Amino acid sequence: MAPRVLVSDELSETAVQIFRDRGVEVDFQPKLGKDKDKLAEIIGNYDGLAIRSATKATEKLIESAKNLKVIGRAGIGVDNVDIPAASRRGIIVMNTPFGNSITTAEHAIALMFAVARQLPAADTSTQAGKWEKSKFMGVEITGKTLGVIGAGNIGSIVCSRALGLKMNVLAYDPFLSPERAQEMGVTKVELDELLAQADFITLHVPMTDKTRGILGAQNLAKTKKGVRIINCARGGLVDEAALADAIKSGHVAGAGFDVFEVEPATESPLFGLPNVVCTPHLGASTTEAQENVALQVAEQMSDYLVKGAVSNAINMPSITADEAPRLKPFIKLADVLGSFVGQVQESATKEIEILYDGATANMNTKALTSALLAGLIRPQVADVNMVSAPIMIKEKGIILSEVKRDKTGVYDGFIKLTVKTENQVRSVAGTVFSDGKARFIQIKNINMDADVGQHMIYITNTDVPGMIGFMGTTLGEAGVNIANFQLGREANGGDAIALLYVDGPVSEEVLDKLRANPAIRQVKPLTFNID
Repeated sequence: MAPRVLVSDELSETAVQIFRDRGVEVDFQPKLGKDKDKLAEIIGNYDGLAIRSATKATEKLIESAKNLKVIGRAGIGVDNVDIPAASRRGIIVMNTPFGNSITTAEHAIALMFAVARQLPAADTSTQAGKWEKSKFMGVEITGKTLGVIGAGNIGSIVCSRALGLKMNVLAYDPFLSPERAQEMGVTKVELDELLAQADFITLHVPMTDKTRGILGAQNLAKTKKGVRIINCARGGLVDEAALADAIKSGHVAGAGFDVFEVEPATESPLFGLPNVVCTPHLGASTTEAQENVALQVAEQMSDYLVKGAVSNAINMPSITADEAPRLKPFIKLADVLGSFVGQVQESATKEIEILYDGATANMNTKALTSALLAGLIRPQVADVNMVSAPIMIKEKGIILSEVKRDKTGVYDGFIKLTVKTENQVRSVAGTVFSDGKARFIQIKNINMDADVGQHMIYITNTDVPGMIGFMGTTLGEAGVNIANFQLGREANGGDAIALLYVDGPVSEEVLDKLRANPAIRQVKPLTFNID
């Protein structure tokens, strides 16, 4: 059955056709996003939800989305999506961070010009027939210092445009490397230095706990007298009341705002102040940008639902369409390794270490780790997946570490999982052979080569004579057919393991007969999804 996507906000017909062309059934109801009750009533019928800003993907709506796998936001902001709720339900949330980058950057530059030359007020005055030429004295852009807070996709474009205007550009961004700053032609500085030197400040950071109110009263007091502030990023990055006070006192000369703490912004402390230019969140409002983000979200959602490729996900590692086919069997392997430990361990997990050896170290290990964690948790939480598993591990306070190393053995690459519980340490390793099938190659540091079957039995015992015969006889008498039988031991008379691939489920009665042998310490039936 073809995946189904609901488009509940305005998207172009071209974007809607992309879904159809890629084998996705699409239900185009662009007005539905405003009717939350009707939306909640039907959302359970869809695999994907494509939205802009009108649809609110709240926790309540997400609870009704029983089959939903992906929410695609045509645009960069995902404030209208409850990401934690979506993540807990295993729903991927995508946005389109590049489709409106140029448009938003240009709007910031436009507001900078408007504030520098008081253009809106001058326009209003002139059209009123006043001709107040001396009233609207402006400042030049050339030679001024622009402070850019956030030098990511949009911020870097603003930097480029500002350099073209012959401005000096300072950039504050904890993730900006000195090499990248040099390549961009900007000076990387700390925030206090930027505040003290900038004639204009423009913000281009996401809204997080660390960035909320980044320009509050305290930091505004650190700015250069006569500074002008531009915000086309997110409302709440600047304390509007504190900025209004700074403008009234004459410390701040003007501001250009496209975003507000409360939207729609029908009132704000900034409204009515001299040389404050306000626009109704127009950063992405160009014909080109709206079409670009619509096409992008349709392509991304289709690629995920049809091919398993993940692009621009907020809560999931990206998997490109090119790497998805090669990565798929290793994702399955990672899931199996996690599932093995999750089914055999008997106490709570404290620490997890994942070793990527050889070729696997060069793969998309974030995706592999997510799959492994999902397999580990699934025996306790049936509906966990690659999106929700990392969050659950973090919430439980479990220590997670990854190790990557060059090839060390006979295999081109393998994955080894080691889990420390309250009582013991368990480890299992596996690889993928040329046939694309997963294999167990080591359990408890004991080497082996075992196929992964849907139904298996894991047995740990003391290495004594007669165990193979006992296991085979016990299962044979019960009518259990063994498809594959793998053994391993540490040393003669030491710990030994057996991994049996059987044709179907084995009853507890038969398992108890195995457990009755005094040399056997543990018998665990295992089930793996090998489709």
